[in-house]
Amino acid sequence: MATLSALEQQDDFLRRHIGPDDAQIASMLETLGVSTLEDLIGQTVPASIRRQPMDLPEPQSETRVLDYLRSLAKKNVVARTHIGMGYYDTITPPVILRNVLENPGWYTAYTPYQPEIAQGRLEALLNFQQMVMDLTGMELANASLLDEGTAAAEAMTLCKRSARKNKSNVFFVDENCHPQTIAVLETRARPLGLEITVGPREALADQPAFAALLQYPGSTGEVVDLTSLIEKAHNADTLVVVAADLLSLTMLTPPGEMGADVVVGCAQRFGVPMGFGGPHAAFFATKDSFKRSVPGRIIGVSVDKRGNKALRMAMQTREQHIRREKATSNICTSQALLAIMSVFYAIYHGPEGLRTIAARCHRLAAIAGKGFEQLGLKLRFDSFFDTIVLETGDNTDMIFERAQERAINLRKLDGALGISFDETTTRADVEALWDLLENDFKPDLVAIDAELDEDPAIPAELKRQSAYLTHPIFNTHHSETEMLRYMKQLESRDIALNHSMIALGSCTMKLNATAEMIPVTWPEFGRIHPFAPKSQVQGYLAMIDELEQQLIQCTGYDAFSMQPNAGSQGEYAGLLAIQKYHDSNGDHQRNICLIPQSAHGTNPASAAMVDMKVVIVACDDKGNVDIDDLREKAERHSNELAALMVTYPSTHGVFEEGIREICDIIHQHGGQVYVDGANMNALVGLAAPGEFGADVSHLNLHKTFCIPHGGGGPGMGPIGVKSHLAPFLPNHPVLDIDGLSEDNVTVSAATYGSAGILPISWTYIALMGARGLTRATEVAILNANYIANRLSGHYPVLYTGRNDRVAHECIIDLRPLKESSGITEEDIAKRLMDYGFHAPTMSFPVAGTLMIEPTESEAQEELDRFCEAMISIREEAAKVESGEWSLEDNPLVNAPHTMADMLDADWNRAYTREQAGTPVPGLKTYKYWPAVNRIDNVYGDRNLFCACPPIESYEG
Repeated sequence: MATLSALEQQDDFLRRHIGPDDAQIASMLETLGVSTLEDLIGQTVPASIRRQPMDLPEPQSETRVLDYLRSLAKKNVVARTHIGMGYYDTITPPVILRNVLENPGWYTAYTPYQPEIAQGRLEALLNFQQMVMDLTGMELANASLLDEGTAAAEAMTLCKRSARKNKSNVFFVDENCHPQTIAVLETRARPLGLEITVGPREALADQPAFAALLQYPGSTGEVVDLTSLIEKAHNADTLVVVAADLLSLTMLTPPGEMGADVVVGCAQRFGVPMGFGGPHAAFFATKDSFKRSVPGRIIGVSVDKRGNKALRMAMQTREQHIRREKATSNICTSQALLAIMSVFYAIYHGPEGLRTIAARCHRLAAIAGKGFEQLGLKLRFDSFFDTIVLETGDNTDMIFERAQERAINLRKLDGALGISFDETTTRADVEALWDLLENDFKPDLVAIDAELDEDPAIPAELKRQSAYLTHPIFNTHHSETEMLRYMKQLESRDIALNHSMIALGSCTMKLNATAEMIPVTWPEFGRIHPFAPKSQVQGYLAMIDELEQQLIQCTGYDAFSMQPNAGSQGEYAGLLAIQKYHDSNGDHQRNICLIPQSAHGTNPASAAMVDMKVVIVACDDKGNVDIDDLREKAERHSNELAALMVTYPSTHGVFEEGIREICDIIHQHGGQVYVDGANMNALVGLAAPGEFGADVSHLNLHKTFCIPHGGGGPGMGPIGVKSHLAPFLPNHPVLDIDGLSEDNVTVSAATYGSAGILPISWTYIALMGARGLTRATEVAILNANYIANRLSGHYPVLYTGRNDRVAHECIIDLRPLKESSGITEEDIAKRLMDYGFHAPTMSFPVAGTLMIEPTESEAQEELDRFCEAMISIREEAAKVESGEWSLEDNPLVNAPHTMADMLDADWNRAYTREQAGTPVPGLKTYKYWPAVNRIDNVYGDRNLFCACPPIESYEG
């Protein structure tokens, strides 16, 4: 019998995270002709980069890990927050909390690049666009950006591209904008040669500028009519961006009606927890005339093959892979899950409910202000929405510190205190604020309330008159029963990881374990303001520090920054660190970035954002970097060489033998090596970029380290650096990072990016330990090689490395099949839907291919089910090759098949209904039916429509 000690050390979580058990691993190894996992890794990973074991603890149980993390969480103080500055405490309706944020049907879905199996989240994101358009008064909105600061930066660059008449390089910023937004703007502007001028908004009239940013309401709460200021700006050919508070726009005249060209902001207070800074869905709305320059993703309405309404990602879809360094932005993700939560919040409350919440926030602010006036203090502004500023003079520090002692957080200004109110604020909170003055006189809250007018601090000319959220979607689902069913209806139209394997190469759709997700909704993590005093966030800081140390062990780097809140932002931050390092050495001329032709499209786009000139390096016929070409270009540009951006293992899914030589060549010519961390799932525990020659990497925590994709976001892209780059990591003007200069760049609105989801990665690493993380990497490589082996007799595997092995993903070449049959990679991708699978990555990095990544979380049974589907599809294609089925009438070109097809009384196809809908026996037990037939992309592009269709279109 096993001892108690042995029983306690069983790797329960490790066995649940890694799909194949020992017997399945042995079976797959036998198929590959290999005796052990160690032998397979020896055949696959170059010995020159193998590392020593990581210095991490042994795997821990879920109970122990969560208990320890709970002890850290309890070190955070959930204070009553009145800081504002774009972040507010909010109430997530339980029906949304349980059925969206905590539901893998929503949080494990992938970006909707295959729209036929993503109609649910596409409808939710279209609703989000409609909500933003209605509230801002603009003509077009995208499906969210990362945060308000980066949204403002994207607006600045859109304006620069669009202001053709105005040749100024000045971007004017109202001094009453949020300080974090100003810092992000200044970082973004410098490499692009743009000048940020900050001043009072009235100075805009006398300031030559190509565009301006105004805050509405101001960061300190003041509400003013911007109409005349915007008109004067337009007369000088200056475009105007307005950063707006979404809730306030239920009561205030929307910026679109004032003439704004772009409106940005954050939907956080629509039911999304503060989470110490994120993740939150930023919004970006503009005029229709600027639609071709809008960053991020836009959802549009098209039709499917049967003529029914169908949704798809319209413009800007994977723009970086098409335009590369000429892309309008390097943003390739959004905050889809958070955008969906925020619009469900709006749907649940409806326009009247939102107006009630807003009116209550406003009234509490007015009551508090009137009470403070009775206590002898003066308000800085008479017009405001939810934020007041008290003139406290020499008593500012005393009152501020007294508030903190009572777990009340205020915003300290110069001789004044800012106080913001939100939907969680109570009457008792207002009285507690008055008590901070310790005055014997007590204002009468009820009496003040009775004396106030309706909307007492909003000028009549700024009271909203126009209707909003009039679409039936926002006026139907107000009971919990209706809301629950609507969300379930949308969820059922999608394929997510709780349905089947999502084998997307380069995207690592692995298990997001429930235990890892649990801490996200703890109030000690969720209800923390990003600018809370450090004394109140000791648990967060300890957890973040431990996560940084964990990632240092995983990567071989010396320091980490958690500020970048997406992989694209990590690339940007890493290149900025390289640039600052060169500048510190006086090498200001170093501006050449070498990028292999196989690189992710965000790489050249990020290089362009820091004003580096991209020089493409060729790849050889095996998909590896052409070292001779690299050497020649490094020598040619030796004096100007800034960096190499390279993905490892390669974008083609193989371990390049020459990676150390590649890094050495760059260093010999004074450059720095940026290793894209997208494929880190093939390295953890086996090799470390910081040890084989890289200077900096970003990590996609939403890939390797288990933060879920959420239908297209959230993500986190922290960067690891060697010690010589550590002094140049991002800092923050509001909540600074110890040890970094206050002059360092700021790349995200919050100090630690989307800190609210960092517990997921911390928990994953703690549960797995060094042994578990290494085993996961080994099994990921095993699973990929098993699939490549099984499919190689039916499809050519395009690239392999030493011993004909692949890394953690493989590319199958469909071009010969297209040549012989006319069947395309898109036909196979759509046909996979009939088998219940999301397609692998299509036509990247090579057109006419599929890139397959199974991850370590998939058991052999699921791998076999996927392989059998692919083999069955190949046999179907063979019938087209032979002429048994015509190219115009076969189950591949007609895929996917819907229930409407099956019920069609006039079935006149060359194949049976059974061959269409249940081509393999397992589908007769359980079958996912795509919501729509194949979507007409050309129709969607020619008839661009990005708002909610009339309700009649839903009835079919």
